[in-house]
Order: sequence, then structure tokens, then C-alpha cells
Amino acid sequence: MKVEIEDFFKPVHVKDNFTKDDYEIVDAYINFAKSLSKLTYQSIYLIDYSKKSFLFVSDNPIFLCGNSPLEVQKKGYQHYFDNVPEGDLHLLKKINDVGFEFFENLTHEDKLTHSISYDFHLKQSNGKPLLINHKLKPILLDKSSNPWIALCVVSISSHANAGNIKFKSDDAGKQFEYDLATDLWVESPHVKLKPREKDILLFSAQGFTMEQIADKLYVSIDTIKFHKKQIFSKLKVKSITEATALAIELSLF
Repeated sequence: MKVEIEDFFKPVHVKDNFTKDDYEIVDAYINFAKSLSKLTYQSIYLIDYSKKSFLFVSDNPIFLCGNSPLEVQKKGYQHYFDNVPEGDLHLLKKINDVGFEFFENLTHEDKLTHSISYDFHLKQSNGKPLLINHKLKPILLDKSSNPWIALCVVSISSHANAGNIKFKSDDAGKQFEYDLATDLWVESPHVKLKPREKDILLFSAQGFTMEQIADKLYVSIDTIKFHKKQIFSKLKVKSITEATALAIELSLF
């Protein structure tokens, strides 16, 4: 079945007729997003579910796919249809459907503390698809607690395949992962890293070799190797780069 732009807005149910005064509040969030975009390498954009459009798009090239920020902002959701491979477009619709279904079961307060994260391919200016990670967090709700304005953050994915759909709570620290095979949300066990494991990840992120890290921590290289295996096992990754990216994503530091 062909995916249409309108399919992404069917589960939203925004009910308010927003006024000029309401959008003065939104202007403050747009200015915040603009300022934030100057402090990070990640792409940032804002979705208005009432107008079914983008309110702001930063100038980071990962999300732009060879277009200017203004061109992407004008295109809105058409940008996905122009640059997401067909298979991943169907995946995005699935994520959209199950994500809003999960969201509807949250309390008003919890809706503002939860964010969803997932991976999909986005064609770059050279025509080649890049696996990106996309995070979405509602920042304004309507009077019926439906999402009105959402903040989106785009970066290069640390995974090998599309999917990896997760809901994360900022307050409770809980995380739920969607199993595409069973069509169920499953609560992920909370991962805890030991202080020494955190040290190794931090030093690795700074570009130090195993030998240098061993010197800094006054331990043997074999000890560093042992801790790295423990880190990989806990995070279910295969490289220190993946481990560091996932640790940041899960706020493990």
C-alpha cells in the first residue's frame, strides 16, 4: 500500500484552533531551537502538527540532503518522501503509528517527559543513503494533551540497520523498545556501567589508545581489554564507537 503524507497526521488528533497569541509562545521555542542549533553538530528542526509543517530547520547538512534549510522547511513532510528509500518510508509510517499509540496512553505530564528515538536511511547530496538516528520530543501540547509542537534532533546512527525504535522517559529513566517481529513494546533493562567502565569510554571518546588509557588508569592492557568486553556485552555493541554513542544516548555517563 502506498504511503501518503496525510497518513503521518491521522494519529495526531490536534484539536485546538490556535491563535496569534498562541504562536507568540511558539516563536520563543523557534528562537530557542535556532540558538541550540549553533551549539551542536546535530540537525535540529521543529514540527507543527496543527499546520502539518516544519517551523524551523537548522543548517546541518545531515538532514538537508543537498537542499537549503529554507527549501526543507517549505517542503515539510514532502522532504521525507523525496529522500527516504521506499522500504524505510513504510517503516517510518509504522513508527509513527505505534509511537502515537504509545504516546496516547501516557499522562499529560509524562507526554512532555518522553521522547522517541529510531533509525532510518536518508539520501544525502551524493545520492547515497545514510543511516541516521532521529529523536522526537513533544514540547507543546494542545488542551486535549495531543502533541502540537515537537522538537526533532538528527544525527548519524550508531547502529547497523534501520529500526531500533525506543521510547525513553527523562524523569523515571525507563526505556521501552518496540519489537517489530511481535508488534509489542518491551521495557528494556536499565544498563549500569561501573566507574572504571565509564572512565574507559570517556578516554576512548577523547581518542586515547588502549595503551594510553592503561597508563592513565595505572592498569594493564589486559585489564582494559577485559573492561571493554564487559562494556560491549552490557550495551550489545561491537565497537568502542558504538558503545560511546549508545552510552551518550542512554545518559550513562
